[in-house]
Amino acid sequence: MEIIRNRFLGLVVFCSLISSCLDTKQATYFANTMDTSLVLKNKGIEPLIQKNDILSINISSLNTEATAIFNAPNIIATSTTTTTGSTQAGGYLVNSEGNVQLPILGTMKASGLTIRDLKNKISDLIIEKKLLVDPIVTIRHLNYEVTIVGEVNKPSVINVPNEKISLMKALGMAGDITVFGKKNNLLLIREIEGERKIIRINLNSKTFLNSDYYYLQPNDVVYVEANKQKVITAIRNPQLLPTILSGLSIVAIVLTQLVK
Repeated sequence: MEIIRNRFLGLVVFCSLISSCLDTKQATYFANTMDTSLVLKNKGIEPLIQKNDILSINISSLNTEATAIFNAPNIIATSTTTTTGSTQAGGYLVNSEGNVQLPILGTMKASGLTIRDLKNKISDLIIEKKLLVDPIVTIRHLNYEVTIVGEVNKPSVINVPNEKISLMKALGMAGDITVFGKKNNLLLIREIEGERKIIRINLNSKTFLNSDYYYLQPNDVVYVEANKQKVITAIRNPQLLPTILSGLSIVAIVLTQLVK
């Protein structure tokens, strides 16, 4: 009976310790990173326009009357929710064939191009046809969104108004990775020209800071997988732990009384 009592007392102590002890081996970002300076190879990466993207395309020049016809009301309306409310904007849909239909200019291939490429393409065509002098073409994504799900505090679909967002910023907007999330094995799902790519990302490694996946692209999905500690969440849960400890304490007290 003395042996049984000691085992239960040991179990009580073990449960108390496990509630405050976490494996921090993989809990930090960019482990062992020292002061350094990185030559950024990803600074010039521009996302490609994809099928089903919605683009805001505006053409201007010194001749406002001649320009007006190029900016006829767009037929696709999008709604964006912000902290100040809901706003609507018109845009051009990149259809299933990867084309946009523009006033006067007609059908134009857009998918697979960068925003810069499409700007130059439209501007060159206007100049070639002598429709405007020194046209200024402005293009923006209206549906630039990324999705963060899994072991984060606030799973979110994030609208990106400035068309540039890093993975770290997106995680911050999603409330950061929980203590149960794997920082060394994130899953990035990216669709490019009908091909769905699966990329594994290690945020424990400083090499991520200079990788091609530091910045997210439109419609990227990031999934943060749960680690093995999630299996014993119930033991570490503050609501369940007091009940477990109380029950074990009562058993230990009863056993102590029995061996007296």
